[in-house]
Amino acid sequence: MTKTITIRTEVYEKLIRIKKENESFSELFERLAEILVPIDALLKLRGSMEFNNKDKMLDEILSKRSEVRQ
Repeated sequence: MTKTITIRTEVYEKLIRIKKENESFSELFERLAEILVPIDALLKLRGSMEFNNKDKMLDEILSKRSEVRQ
């Protein structure tokens, strides 16, 4: 089964740039959808955890990020 979709020209041009050679649009959309699955799972987890010391946690994250950038 196939479906016809309508997209704006600027979106089509962006898709063309990321589409691999010999890749169909269906394959491209499938590849992009697979990237979103982990993100969707993380979004479902959002708010399900509590942190005792958020400020300390944020400080540690920022510290590690600056170490990586150096």
